[in-house]
Amino acid sequence: MNKPMDFAVAHSAGSAAQTDRRKQRLLDILSKGLPTLPSYVLDLNALLGSPTVDLKKVGKVLRTDPSLSAQVLRLCNSALFGLRRRVISIEQATVLIGTERLRTLVLTCSVMQFAGKRISAEKLWSFWQHSFLAALLSERIARQVDYFEKEQAYLGGLLHDIGQLPLWMLVLEEESRNRPLPPANWPDNCGLEREYFGMDHCKVGRWMAVTWNFMPSFLDVFEAHHQPERAQHDPYLVSIIAAADRFLQAQEEHCSERQLDSGAHSDQLPSETGDAEFVQVCLPNLAEPERHALFEMLQTEYIHLLPLVQLGITAAAGATPQNQD
Repeated sequence: MNKPMDFAVAHSAGSAAQTDRRKQRLLDILSKGLPTLPSYVLDLNALLGSPTVDLKKVGKVLRTDPSLSAQVLRLCNSALFGLRRRVISIEQATVLIGTERLRTLVLTCSVMQFAGKRISAEKLWSFWQHSFLAALLSERIARQVDYFEKEQAYLGGLLHDIGQLPLWMLVLEEESRNRPLPPANWPDNCGLEREYFGMDHCKVGRWMAVTWNFMPSFLDVFEAHHQPERAQHDPYLVSIIAAADRFLQAQEEHCSERQLDSGAHSDQLPSETGDAEFVQVCLPNLAEPERHALFEMLQTEYIHLLPLVQLGITAAAGATPQNQD
């Protein structure tokens, strides 16, 4: 079987035409190949957003999709939420984790189910590990800087990179057809994404947010988390999520370097790396002592949260990435 051509080798010939072709295919995926939110998700949005939540109706609506209901319950019972008692029903989950988180879990699990048919388990594992860590760290940053919408920080952190999923779908299509692939380090590199796909995951994420009728502040999160200064609706929220994202990128790069240098396993924790410069870039109004305190908090929380997130994703998926096909 022939290996797909390397992007760097094939890029010089016909690159503009190839990029345009891939962009058109990506737009086709966005317009026709992504799941529309099921009607019951819209019903849940209405039920969970009402001042008085009818728990019986919430449970009845969510149980219309048994596999989704089971996955939500597995996540609720995972180490991610650290609940002291086992959740046995959707109604109980609503009480114990809150309506906003349940609403986001429903959306997240719906997208995971869809993407799992198009993207390898290993790629999904890495994507959701980063996403859940970003959610938890964004929430902790919001708490430390006294941002009043801590729940929005969690939700925005969880979904900020959702625009990467259609890009992965297209890469796997290109690979199956023995076409040039992007450089290995393309994910989360907006410049490489634009060069290969004709648009980056931030633009794709905004398109998805508009299609799914997200609130304006989340449009900002999806589109501007690499450039928080461009946010229009809630710049502080975007800056918080950008800080969590950049911190995680540094840790992930350090882990990759360790694996290349010494064959270290991916679950080994990185030592303290970097400094607080990224905090100053994302949250310039913090005084220097506050920046360093925030950076130290992120290091401590990362070491604590990484194994919990890995356990949580394992519980939700029912297997580790090494065991999945």
